[in-house]
Amino acid sequence: MQSRIINTGEPRNVVGHIVSGAVASAVVSGTINYKKAKEEKISSKDAVKDTVKKTAQGAIATGTAIATANHIGQGGWLKALTALSVGMAGIYAVEVIDEKLANKYEEIENQNEDILIQEDN
Repeated sequence: MQSRIINTGEPRNVVGHIVSGAVASAVVSGTINYKKAKEEKISSKDAVKDTVKKTAQGAIATGTAIATANHIGQGGWLKALTALSVGMAGIYAVEVIDEKLANKYEEIENQNEDILIQEDN
């Protein structure tokens, strides 16, 4: 049996905490983005996109934190580092996907503008 250096309590349910993290992140980011949209600092579309992104990242971060803490509590340092790495990769993936989608939407908007200009001529 591996020794326990840090007592993190009983192992917790990771999936349940992912849901909790998603809800908490949605409440925080949704409220902040609602305020920004209401003040016309960002569009409603951007507010929704950012809220969805932050909700996904919050769910991943919370699940990662619980899984990592569970492994530390059981003395599984390598497993803890693995859980941490997987969580970081997940959050990074959400950022990359968001960036690629934004670039794709920009390309489509530019194509639509070109079509409208051609139709006007």
